[in-house]
Amino acid sequence: QTFEPGEEFSFHLILIGNAIDYLPYFIYTFTELGKQGIGQGRGKYDLIQVEGMDLEGAQQCLGRAYVAGFGYALAHGADHIVEMDADLSHSPSYLPQIVAKMADYDVVIGSRYVPGGSVDEHWSVYRKLLSWWGGHVYAPLILGLSVNDATTGFKCFRRSALAGINLEQVRSNGYAFQVEMAYICQRKGYRVYELPIHFEDRTSGKSKMNWRISAEAVWRVWQIRFRF
Repeated sequence: QTFEPGEEFSFHLILIGNAIDYLPYFIYTFTELGKQGIGQGRGKYDLIQVEGMDLEGAQQCLGRAYVAGFGYALAHGADHIVEMDADLSHSPSYLPQIVAKMADYDVVIGSRYVPGGSVDEHWSVYRKLLSWWGGHVYAPLILGLSVNDATTGFKCFRRSALAGINLEQVRSNGYAFQVEMAYICQRKGYRVYELPIHFEDRTSGKSKMNWRISAEAVWRVWQIRFRF
């Protein structure tokens, strides 16, 4: 859908995790974006905060949290639905570029592994290797994905694209949820654009990644391949 200059559209942002410390920043950012206009129209923003889970619960229920947020956004008439980390690892400053690309694509993802993309320089060699291997090499190789960053959690969906996915059939919960969504989008023939982003390390809290999440992602990729 293309928006004419001055035309209003609704824009729902799903924040996964306990984002209370960051809400003032998000509200300020979207207020400024609203003043400037975003894309080709004037955005009406809703922040959807999916929280209330402890670290252990978040590991097991991440996918269900996304599905709940997606369902809420679709039910409330969102034209574009963005998912992103609420700890500012995904900078809201990329949103104008993302929404501008939605005029020509069904899904736009923030990619760390395309030219111009990068990860925090303070990451350990192990973390850099794990992220690159899992999202750029392993999952795309097993599933034949064309995207360069299969595990990114920074995505924008056109309403019609997200509505075309049976979210109740998405079974992955951890980081494999992103891989499964990328695979479904490719199988449906959606037009996907990878916007290079810099992924910054979180400023507070700690990562949910551990050996159990990594193990689930490894075997879940094969399950995805044989289930579809």
